[in-house]
Amino acid sequence: MPEMPLKAAIIPVTPFRQNCSLVWCTRTGEAAVVDPGGDLARIQDAISANGITVKKVLLTHGHLDHAFLLEGLSEQGQRYGFQGSESCSPDRWLADGDTVSLGEIVFGVRHCPGHTPGHVVLFHDEAKIAFVGDVLFRGSVGRSDLPRGNHEQLVRSITERLWPLGDEMRFVPGHGQMSTFGWERKTNPYVSDLALGRA
Repeated sequence: MPEMPLKAAIIPVTPFRQNCSLVWCTRTGEAAVVDPGGDLARIQDAISANGITVKKVLLTHGHLDHAFLLEGLSEQGQRYGFQGSESCSPDRWLADGDTVSLGEIVFGVRHCPGHTPGHVVLFHDEAKIAFVGDVLFRGSVGRSDLPRGNHEQLVRSITERLWPLGDEMRFVPGHGQMSTFGWERKTNPYVSDLALGRA
């Protein structure tokens, strides 16, 4: 069986136990860090252990535990005891339908608001893996009670932008265990077909 073009490692970081993901192109060794919310030494150790070169930092959304970088996070970091956090602006804002290249692999981008207005999900069709941040969890969905959250919008994002990617698509949530869209569509008490009256 040929080697998959993409490999990934999940690195839980910070007291929030947020899933930072290290993803790389197996042919070129070019890597990206998805949602590096903190514990940079642990992330750097994983990079060194895999002998890869980080070319990009990809953020699903700008909350403190996922970004550690965006505007205003310096103050938030101090409030929660995170030292060394800096505010910055991204080189590129991602929109629905965009793609992100990494070596010889290409990620698709879906805009999935509801948890936050600009939240995006990154996915790779061939490897059948998605990095969904705080949109969807195993057995749950992202919070929508935070500033600028919207529960109805969150449900639409999941059912209209994620489910069409296919039941076999595995996903790395922002926190907790991986699952598949198919399993969540059958069992998730918030967005399953049964829960939404679509069975």
